[in-house]
Amino acid sequence: MDVTNELIRRVAGNARLSLSEKEVEKFTLQFKEILEAFSKLDELDTKGVEIQVQPVELKDALRDDIPKLCLSQEEALSNTPHKKDGYFKGPRAI
Repeated sequence: MDVTNELIRRVAGNARLSLSEKEVEKFTLQFKEILEAFSKLDELDTKGVEIQVQPVELKDALRDDIPKLCLSQEEALSNTPHKKDGYFKGPRAI
C-alpha cells in the first residue's frame, strides 16, 4: 500500500481532524514505518500453527451451584418488624 500525504489528509478528514502540513508529513512517515513493521509478519511461515484467539486460557470463576438447605420463612422474617401475612412489608409503590 502506497502511503501518501493525500491518503493521510483523506483519513484525517474522515476522522474530522485538522492537521497541519507538518503533522501530515510526520504521520505519513510514521504510518509507513508501521506498515513496514507489519509487512514483516507476512514473511513468517505460519503453516501448522494453531490459531490463538485468546492468549490465556479462560476458566469459569464461578463455583458450582450446589443446592443447600435455606432459611425457612419464619427464620427469614424473624429479625424484621416490617412483615405482614408471611412476607416482608415494604413502602407503598404508586
